[in-house]
Formats: sequence, C-alpha cells, structure tokens
Amino acid sequence: MKKLFTTLFAGLLALSLAACGQSGTEQKPADAGQAGSGNAAAQPVTLKVGATAVPHAEILNQVVKPMLEKEGINLDVVIFQDYVLPNTQLAEKELDANYFQHIPWLEATNKEKNLNLTYVAGVHIEPLGVYSNKAKAYKDLASLPAGAKVAITNGTSEHGRVLALLEKAGLLKLKDGVGINGTIADIVEKKIELVELEPAMLPRALDDAAIDAAVINSNFALEAGLNPAKDAIYLESGENNPYVNVLATRQDNKDSDAIKKLAKALTSPEVKDFIDKTYKGSVLFVGELKN
Repeated sequence: MKKLFTTLFAGLLALSLAACGQSGTEQKPADAGQAGSGNAAAQPVTLKVGATAVPHAEILNQVVKPMLEKEGINLDVVIFQDYVLPNTQLAEKELDANYFQHIPWLEATNKEKNLNLTYVAGVHIEPLGVYSNKAKAYKDLASLPAGAKVAITNGTSEHGRVLALLEKAGLLKLKDGVGINGTIADIVEKKIELVELEPAMLPRALDDAAIDAAVINSNFALEAGLNPAKDAIYLESGENNPYVNVLATRQDNKDSDAIKKLAKALTSPEVKDFIDKTYKGSVLFVGELKN
C-alpha cells in the first residue's frame, strides 16, 4: 500500500509540474516586418516616407499605398511643407525614405550638410514656371514692364535653375558658361528686379500688388490651384531636364526588399497613368529605376 501511494503521489506531482511549465510558456509575437514561424502569418512591414503634399503625397497615398498593401507593406506617408526636414529626418532614421526633391537638390544638400543620402528611382519632373500677378494678368513675358518685380525662391540651391530659366526667357543674362550653376552674383544684365521669398510663399506673391510675376515650382503651383500647363506664362521644358524628382534613401537601406518594392511601384505604369490623367502635363512622368 505504501508503495502504491508513493507511486500515485509521484505521478500526480509530475503532471502538476508539467501543467505549470506549459501554462507559464508565453508565445512571443513575431517582430514587426518579420515573417512568423510555423503557421503564423507574416507581419506587415511599415515604410515611413516623407513627402510634400502635391503631387508626391497624392501619388503615394492614392496609387502606391494600395499596391504595396498587396505586397505586405504598410506605407506611412508623412507630409512636409519645407525642403529641409525630409532630408535631415531621413538621415537621422526617423524616415525610411523621402519623395519630394530633384537630383541637384539632393546632391547640394549632401554637400552642404555632409550627408550621404542616395536615390533609387527617378519618378517625375515638375516643370518650373513663370506666373503673372493675378490682378495684373500679364499674358506673356513680353507684357512684363521694364523693371518688373519677379519673385523667386530664396533657396540658393535652386537659384541656378531659376536664373537659367529666366535667361532662356530673355529676362536676364548670366556670365558665359555658368549654365544651371549660376548665382545672383553671376547676373551681368537684367530687365527685371528679383524679389526672394520662401518657396511656399511664391503663389501668394501673385496677390501682392508690388509683384508683377513669380517663378514657382509645379508642386507649390498645384497646391495653390494653378495649372502649370495652362496658367504659366512661361514653362520649363521637360526635354533633357536634369531636375528629376527621386525616391531618396540612405545607403544602409537602399537595397532592402521593401524599398525595392516601393521604387518599383513608383515607376510603374499605374503611376504613369495617374500622373498623366491627374496633372495633364503639369507633372511629367519619367519612371526610371537607378542601376
């Protein structure tokens, strides 16, 4: 009897310990962005991408986001009103990528701030345009009076592009050979007076009686309800245009699977179709993956 009691007690104790060990085991969730083991479903990857509102965020939210959801990628679009923070936050790893800038701006920012950002895809061109004051409503550049006040960006990194456009339009002359690298100091002759403003303020300058015209990038023009293809009195050509807007990343994540899928989506026929139908020539699709 004593032997039987001892055997039963040992069996019950073993069952009790086994049950305690099983109930104390926690099933840890798979890390975000990693596939779970066994039958567990893969967790979605989240990409945080900085963008300006128009057209970049519109393209990302309306076209690219649904495409990436099918690939198990959640796109978190963060909208910026300036051209500085999207790059500094990308460098500081607060963003995974950004989509708002052209190649010369990215290169100038890298040099100025000692960053090492790169890009993985060229998506579109936003032609720079000259717009007349709404009240004065000049129909073309020839209508601008001598000494007309023309508002331009105060961003020196953009001056080369703006001045090259104004030179081609016949409103000023730069030193020979400076091309798109010209500065205010390189102006040797001008028919107009330049007024420097914050880029986002340029569309509002068209309501200022003291301003005759403004040189505005298409993203700010579109945000202000302007149609560059129709409303600009002079528009930059898209042919051989070096100002391609790109998907920028860091060196450490440019080859990641999620970034590659984002780049592929941004250069897809679906994005081209959206750009062509929505912006009607005000934004020009490029759609090239960087080798």
